[in-house]
Amino acid sequence: MFSIIFMAVGALLFIVGYIVNPSTIEEVKHEMAAHGGDHGEEHATATHQEASELDGAGVRGGADTHGNAGGITEEPTTHATADHDADHAEAGHDDPDAHAAHALDQYHNKPWAAIYIAAFFFFMIALGALAFYAIQYAAQAGWSPLLLRVMEGITGYLLPGSLIVLLLLVLSGLHLNHLFHWMDPELTDPSSDHYDALIDGKSGYLNVPFFLIRAIIFIAGWNIYRHFARKFSLKQDEATDNRWHRKSFKAAAAFLVFFIVTESIMSWDWIMSVDPHWFSTLFGWYVFAGMMVCAITVIAMVTMYLKSLGLLPQVNDSHIHDLAKFMFGFSIFWTYLWFSQFMLIWYSNIPEEVTYFVTRIEDFKLPFFGMVVMNFVFPLLILMNSDYKRINLIVIMAGVIILAGHYLDVFMMISPATVGASWGIGLLEIGAIFFFFGLFVLVVFSTLAKESLVPKRNPLLEESKHFHY
Repeated sequence: MFSIIFMAVGALLFIVGYIVNPSTIEEVKHEMAAHGGDHGEEHATATHQEASELDGAGVRGGADTHGNAGGITEEPTTHATADHDADHAEAGHDDPDAHAAHALDQYHNKPWAAIYIAAFFFFMIALGALAFYAIQYAAQAGWSPLLLRVMEGITGYLLPGSLIVLLLLVLSGLHLNHLFHWMDPELTDPSSDHYDALIDGKSGYLNVPFFLIRAIIFIAGWNIYRHFARKFSLKQDEATDNRWHRKSFKAAAAFLVFFIVTESIMSWDWIMSVDPHWFSTLFGWYVFAGMMVCAITVIAMVTMYLKSLGLLPQVNDSHIHDLAKFMFGFSIFWTYLWFSQFMLIWYSNIPEEVTYFVTRIEDFKLPFFGMVVMNFVFPLLILMNSDYKRINLIVIMAGVIILAGHYLDVFMMISPATVGASWGIGLLEIGAIFFFFGLFVLVVFSTLAKESLVPKRNPLLEESKHFHY
């Protein structure tokens, strides 16, 4: 009932947000006027000034007046992405209708972006939990068997979550939204006024059929492993030997090889390609770190909740302590990757790279730096003390901050390229979070209720019961 209420409230908030979201140029112009008189002129002037300051290679952000990185290629001007702001700024400076049309593109993307961000966030928790689950089997970990069924319950969301994300990708491929503006055929048509040589050069990889084929392969592979991992785990409960456990070990080892490759490509396809002119060789690891810390946080929170109900009495403070150590460790790892990516790109000041961070710092300053504080400073201060890792309330408090911070992280990866300066966290975003949170809770706890919470015949179960750190 709790989860259904959240889904209903989320759907209602989203619908209200969609209704009040401007849908015509006149509404956009009216809203712009309501938020500061001539907001379009101000935004156009500011962005035009940015383009002038960034003109030429070696200058911080290096964009030409067409919004390009160092003037390398002509950028299309028909989509609501950060790469295009300078060109629209020039048009908008002389033509308020043109600027309003550009803002309208961004407003049209807002409902899609809100759904996509929330859908991906909860999907990545399930996928991260599956990877962590496989690691336990591959490592023959003795501390975690009491938690394996919790992980299986969380991975129950993988199938619906991944199918929802796939549906959104298909709808993007059908041009029902502009989340991935490289999908516009005009950008790869040399005869078009909006031809983009850089995107055309990547079209052998970035094309809709191949993009969707990759997505289907990834989702099929992840879900096939999850199906057999669950099957082997349940069969081991009734077995008289460890045959099914050995199968689980082999399947986990094979899956982890598949996962580490597909997770990186998935992060390039589903997230990094919303900014098709930018790339980072660290990006796959960066997404992986955020995915793992969110998954382990949810594992810890669900475990503590079930233990408070008396359903996992043999889970002790040492199990929670170990989960909190992983939360702390992956938070530090995420910070290391974030800083490495940011510092190297900012210091090298290569125009086509640094413009990614210029956009986020100038237009998204609060969420950009806020998520760093939430994902690094708070976990560091709260979970550094070993004793605090054993206190459920403190771990839950740290977990809430971590999850909120990594939602902002996903928001920061998607929003600048899809909704640009029209961003905000309002009814659309909150409604999407509520809906997917309710769906996530419904699926996870329905899965947990189907089988015993303790893997009865796991050969390492006794070690887990007596685990002490």
